[in-house]
Amino acid sequence: MILNAADPAFLDMLAARLPADTLRPPDPRHLEEPRGRYQGQAAAIALPRSVEEVAEVIKAAHQSRVGVVPYGGGTGLVGGQVMPEGPAPILLSLERMRAIRAVYAEENVILAEAGAVLAEVQAAAQAAGRLFPLSLAAEGSARIGGNLSTNAGGVNVLRYGNARDLCLGLEAVLPTGQIWNGLTRLRKDNTGYDLRNLLVGAEGTLGVITAAALKLSPIPASPGTAIFTVTDPRAAIRLLAMARDAVGEGVSAFELIHRQGLEFLAETLPELRQPFATRPEWCVLIDLGLGRGQNGEDALADLFAEALEAGLSDDGVIAQSEAQRGALWSLREHIPEANRRIGSVSSHDISVPISRIPDFIPAGRAAIAQLEPSLRINCFGHLGDGNLHYNVFPGPGRTRADYDPLRAQVKRIIHDLVADYDGSISAEHGIGRMKVDDLQRYGDPAKLAAMQAIKQALDPHGIMNPGAVMAPLA
Repeated sequence: MILNAADPAFLDMLAARLPADTLRPPDPRHLEEPRGRYQGQAAAIALPRSVEEVAEVIKAAHQSRVGVVPYGGGTGLVGGQVMPEGPAPILLSLERMRAIRAVYAEENVILAEAGAVLAEVQAAAQAAGRLFPLSLAAEGSARIGGNLSTNAGGVNVLRYGNARDLCLGLEAVLPTGQIWNGLTRLRKDNTGYDLRNLLVGAEGTLGVITAAALKLSPIPASPGTAIFTVTDPRAAIRLLAMARDAVGEGVSAFELIHRQGLEFLAETLPELRQPFATRPEWCVLIDLGLGRGQNGEDALADLFAEALEAGLSDDGVIAQSEAQRGALWSLREHIPEANRRIGSVSSHDISVPISRIPDFIPAGRAAIAQLEPSLRINCFGHLGDGNLHYNVFPGPGRTRADYDPLRAQVKRIIHDLVADYDGSISAEHGIGRMKVDDLQRYGDPAKLAAMQAIKQALDPHGIMNPGAVMAPLA
């Protein structure tokens, strides 16, 4: 498919359909992505205030065959929000559409526009005595439309699921400019194909999400947070089973942390207080959310006693206050920032069947050491749902630029190993532009053919986020 650039004639035509201040020159921040791997380009950025204005932008782009790149909070890590090459597109940011339209506390539902920042949605739920459980490091800047478009995960997937599992209905603009009014609050609605789940995770390639009906949950009456050492990842999995046997779905998060992550924190963010005098090889951060009549701190104390007796752990810290809970979680939440400051050679957002994680981790380490012994690995992540961030870093005193010739080999080694272990090369970050070739290499042929057919049917001109998820059709 051949796209046209958003030339001056197109911009004049589009500007005539929209309020005077809707189109602007792109700001440099809209053309960058966090890891600095891509530099985007665009003829203009559209900043609509309503779904009708979004529809006008998409309709004009469809008619003129101009690419549209949806932009959320800019926190995506696979280049889905920037288009580095090709005919200059229009950027479409929903940052002006950030209203919380309604909260139905008795239904456990909140209606939020796509430009609402995740932390704003959480706060609105909290004000209504409810919990919106999607939680991730970028929640202060990530927007809910982008969270849904990438099917974001985060730390609470173990209990509450991915963004997809927290969505009941959507309002969206399809690639022809037609508005889909699917903002249902229903739990049951078997009326044909599930367009909601088609758009969630599509990364803006099948339309633009403009608002969502999201599930809320009760706020746990008795939370509990602790960090325990573990002998190895196999012990961590046994500890997770113990925790779930004891409190069932009360386990909200179960995060695996390696010593390398703690060392990076000490090197780059020394002001963060660490809980152990001697950094353990492995530890787990556990978060409980229990109901009335239960006590999170007592449950964690019982769990530690059981783990100690079983030889799974020999040290731990149980938070005694909200401040201590926050301090423990701050360690986990700052690991990505420490990683960024060190500068990774290659980062991998992967998932592996949980029971195979204890074998996968050392197999990956051995394979990378065989390629280049000086490389360091920081393996951490959401053990409870099988999602690891298996990131490879320069040796001490060196930079990622020193290893640029090896970057492709590092990624290939890890992704080949993931495939051997029946895992996924993208657990929660999406495909974007960074993993398009990887999806073609590791994806099931029948699934890829179906995806191409869906794209062709819904977006026949290929205007929606060109080059993301799949290579453009010829």
